[in-house]
Amino acid sequence: MSHRFEGKVAIVTGGARGQGEQIVRALAREGGSVVIGDVLDDLGQTVADDVGDAVVYTHLDVTAPEDWAGAVALATSTFGGLDVLVNNAAIYRKQLLKDETAADLDKVLAVNLHGPFLGIQAVAPAMRARGGGSIVNVSSLAGTTSYAGHGSYSMSKWALRGLTRTAAIELEASKIRVNAVLPGNIRTGMSPTTASSDTPTGLKRQADPQETANVVVFLASDDASFVNGTDVVADGGSLLG
Repeated sequence: MSHRFEGKVAIVTGGARGQGEQIVRALAREGGSVVIGDVLDDLGQTVADDVGDAVVYTHLDVTAPEDWAGAVALATSTFGGLDVLVNNAAIYRKQLLKDETAADLDKVLAVNLHGPFLGIQAVAPAMRARGGGSIVNVSSLAGTTSYAGHGSYSMSKWALRGLTRTAAIELEASKIRVNAVLPGNIRTGMSPTTASSDTPTGLKRQADPQETANVVVFLASDDASFVNGTDVVADGGSLLG
């Protein structure tokens, strides 16, 4: 096991379960200190307790600027600074456009787009104080193509790619890299299908959450020091045909 995150501090949103939990555990295994931000307080605290002293939990509603301020303050007071943000928290809605309402759309955009926007604003000063950092936004394959019933979700994930590139340009002078991961079908509660016939991927299977976590960890690390403002698709080849 490498120690790519020795001495580094991360905030991971939506880190209480699924893909986010695997990202938290991967960062901690590689020597990082992690603040889990989530609204699932019991689950988040359980993960933090299980991983150990390198991980703490805080209630973080990504749509609330005051929660972001609290998470950044916790990272700096507990671990001495902040180097990495993983904007992983998201909500998924499958609904045809004819049935979608403006209120439905607003709920999805609030978490999937406004949340990362607020997070980038909140962490940038702390990262500048450390001489730079890395932000990884978890978009989706639905942010580069789309499917029936994915109107609001796709809108949020396409827009997150645009936010990623703008932030990468604006934060480059501060040595803060910003990239996006676009996962395909992952075996989590958000995408529970397991039958290979229902999985439109070149590899004919769902991804294990750890496989996506590996991509996130790479982009967050100094191994990706020359990668900025880009999209990394992790879809098992489903876009090939």
